[in-house]
Amino acid sequence: MDHHSFPSSKIPKVYGAYSHAVVANGFAFIAGQTARDAVTGKVIDGDISKQTTRCLEIVREILNELGLTLKDIVRSTVYLSNIEDFEAMNAVYAELVPSPYPARSTPEVKLPFGALVGIEVTALMPSSTRDA
Repeated sequence: MDHHSFPSSKIPKVYGAYSHAVVANGFAFIAGQTARDAVTGKVIDGDISKQTTRCLEIVREILNELGLTLKDIVRSTVYLSNIEDFEAMNAVYAELVPSPYPARSTPEVKLPFGALVGIEVTALMPSSTRDA
């Protein structure tokens, strides 16, 4: 099992006791990402569409660091602070995450630092890099 945290100008630093990603048994488990600025670490200003876009940009960068893309996602959870934002979030998600879409859950939860959305994903590693 490999734990990864990435010092990148595009990925916010972790702010707790976790890794950006863990690779195990042929899967990459990406920690939940809120719409944080990579430099300040603060949640960006903006509506649900802007924050969803930022979350997926961060997820995409983490996947890229692992040699993966958004196409490799097999499962995602999109946490919304207000379930009424579902339609707007889903429009951005459908635009940025390629079809066929991964399995997904979308619960309403209280998110840290006033974030409107958080996204975590599980991606399938290419067979040539999977753990035994």
